[in-house]
Order: sequence, then structure tokens, then C-alpha cells
Amino acid sequence: MSTILKNTPFSLVLSGGGALGIAHLGILHDLEQQTLIPSELIGTSMGGIIAACLAIGMNEAAIYKEIQAFSSLTKWIKFSISGNAIINNDKIENIFTKLFEERKMHEVEIPLKLIATNLLNGHKRVFTAEDDICIKDAVLATMAIPGVFDEHVIEGETFGDGFLCENLGVNEASYENILAVDVLGENSFEQNMPDNFFKTANVMQMFEKSMRLLIYNQTQTHLRNSTKNITLIEPATKAFNTFSFHKHEEIRALGLGLL
Repeated sequence: MSTILKNTPFSLVLSGGGALGIAHLGILHDLEQQTLIPSELIGTSMGGIIAACLAIGMNEAAIYKEIQAFSSLTKWIKFSISGNAIINNDKIENIFTKLFEERKMHEVEIPLKLIATNLLNGHKRVFTAEDDICIKDAVLATMAIPGVFDEHVIEGETFGDGFLCENLGVNEASYENILAVDVLGENSFEQNMPDNFFKTANVMQMFEKSMRLLIYNQTQTHLRNSTKNITLIEPATKAFNTFSFHKHEEIRALGLGLL
């Protein structure tokens, strides 16, 4: 698989998926081992966070160290009693300010595109080097899951998570060759129905499964309609949920050896 990417420019596309996105790090590890450097980075939600870190020159080990800090939820979760979301973004914004400082979208080592959704009109918004905004603002927009994290306002527009319009941003790739990593792909949901003793557990699993199926089918439509040369990797994330940050070691391992 990796021979296809050697000696040719390619776009690296990283999907959203909450904690499941930690599997992207396994792919980054293998890219580094094979000295494969993408010519462009495209990310949505958690994939956007990782893509942004890679874009400013961080290696996989450094990114993983930052992700490990997320395993302690108290370091980034601050519950809110007002507004439209259960989590206030203050702590998360401080983390991103420390990581990206005041770097703009064009101040990167690898060109970066981050996908968000305009929550007022539903339109997809792709932040690129042409936008005179800080990386941290684009990151806060792409990862703002409605109802969970605060929506983020940029230049008077209100944005939320990019998964609402394009969880795997293959449509935004500038290059003919694409390496796309989808942690909410076919291997992200069980091939059977929930069967727990408690009905509440079944209901929660059905909701999670339904969301994964919805996103999966959205992505399949984008893939079918693409004319690019796409190498698709779908880590087997089905055994983990989107907030399993404390299982970062196991989830990272899901991406190893797939390249």
C-alpha cells in the first residue's frame, strides 16, 4: 500500500471520531517510519486537531503526549449550566492556545485544511491558508460537537463540528493521490444488535450505532462520487466509544501496521 505513496505528492485526510481518532496516531507513526510526508493535511474534528498539530511540525510522539493529557478529563472538561452545550470550552481553548499560540492558518509547515459546519445555514466551511484566522479558532470550530461543546464564532459566523457535513474530507483534497483514514468507517460498528440485560444500555448503544451508521453512509457517498485515487484505511474501532480517551494506548495501536 505504501509504495503507491512513495515519490508522489499526496493528501492525508483524517476523519473525525472523538477518542477513536487517536487511532490516527498509529498511522502517523507508520508514515514516519517509512519517511512518507504528506503534501497536504485535511482534518475534521479529532482528525482536525491531529492534522493541525502535524501541520505545525509536531511529530507523532509529541502529538501523542498531548493526547495523553486528554485521558484525564478534568484537564479539559468544564461543565456549563448555561448556553447550548454541556461542556464549556474555556479549558480546551487554553490547551489549544498553548499548542498553536497565535499562528495563522498559513503559518504551517504542511498546508492545512480544517472542515467545520455553519450552524445557522448548514453550509460546509473549509478553513485554509486563505483565511486570515488563527489555527486554534479553526480547530475549536471543527471539533465543536453540537450540544456537547460550545459552538465557536469566527468573523461573526457560528460554527460547529465538521462531521455534520463531511467527516472524511476527501472532497477537499488538492492532489490526485489521497491517503484517507476513517475511524468511523465500516470497522467502527458491530455487525449485530445490542443485547444487554438493561434496556438503557441497549438504547445508548443503539444511539451510538445509529450515529456511526449515519456518518458511515455520508462518507460512502463522498467516496463513490470521488474521481481521485483514494487509499482508504478503516481502523477497527468498534470496541471503543467516542469518549474512551483513557484507553488511548489501545486505540492508538489500532492504527499501527495498517499502512
